[in-house]
Amino acid sequence: MLSAGLVLLTACGGGSSTKQSDKAPPGYPVTLTACGKKTEVPAPPRRAVSLDQGSTEILLSLGLADRMAGTGTWTDPVLKGLEKENAKVPRLADRYPSLEKVLDEEPDFVSASFLYTVGKGGVADRAKFTDLGVPVYVSPTDCAGKDNAGDDDGTRTKTLTMDTVYGEIRDLARVFDVRERGEDLIADLTSRTAKASRSIDASDTTLMYWFANSEAPYIAGCCGAPGIITRELGAKNAFADTREEWPQINWETVADRDPDVLVIGDLTRKSQSAESARQKIKFLESNPATKNLTAVKKKRYVLLSGQALNPTIRTVDGIEQVAAGLRRFGLAK
Repeated sequence: MLSAGLVLLTACGGGSSTKQSDKAPPGYPVTLTACGKKTEVPAPPRRAVSLDQGSTEILLSLGLADRMAGTGTWTDPVLKGLEKENAKVPRLADRYPSLEKVLDEEPDFVSASFLYTVGKGGVADRAKFTDLGVPVYVSPTDCAGKDNAGDDDGTRTKTLTMDTVYGEIRDLARVFDVRERGEDLIADLTSRTAKASRSIDASDTTLMYWFANSEAPYIAGCCGAPGIITRELGAKNAFADTREEWPQINWETVADRDPDVLVIGDLTRKSQSAESARQKIKFLESNPATKNLTAVKKKRYVLLSGQALNPTIRTVDGIEQVAAGLRRFGLAK
């Protein structure tokens, strides 16, 4: 069973079968606008490479493992229920695979969750893929209503909603000619979100989301994936006054805000300090600037995967898990 009821969508879910004919089905080429650039997919992909975990888990949830040639850039174990499907797909790297390694798989489609992944510092600029005839799709969650200028994680000019995640699912389902499966996945996520949000009222509760880094912590601003979780539960974000995606906040400011609950990223990657929840909690309970926080003294911690804190299908897991935590702490009406 997939996490919190998510159902793997197999060939019976609609669209074309995984066995493709040489002739592309009606409706191709498919043209999409991906983060400001048009990309044309001439036929349903047979050797797709997904370069971020969020994109990978959408494709696996759509039952497309047999049409995937590789994956990369992981922060967490794969979503529960997708282990067998994921095992069918080569992992090219835990972080960014090299361009050469991706091209060795002869991809006919590349997807990414973040512009950075197909930009400077990531795998390769998407123009390189395009020049080689490989269509590239970047999730709209990282660019629609978002300013990515500068070296940080960007600023939301428009508040993100799950509709943008659903748009990504529809785009990928259209590319692979499995539209019915996409709608089934969206229906499941929508149902779970509605159930979690109508069962709780946390209007008097303040949340703070800590992704990583103990020296200069990345704390969620108002309007990304953590904002979706906060709004669905009727709670307040301790840093709702910033539209930056993940601003680095000093601990003295955190202490001044003194949130009721700490939502902590439990990551398995090893690229920054305090990646795991265990490391974060150890820091919080020993650091002079944080050990007297209300949430720390009362041990009000909700642990989420990194993917639940990114705008992905796992954001719905985040809604459910934070709701459960608030009920456990007696903070939900």
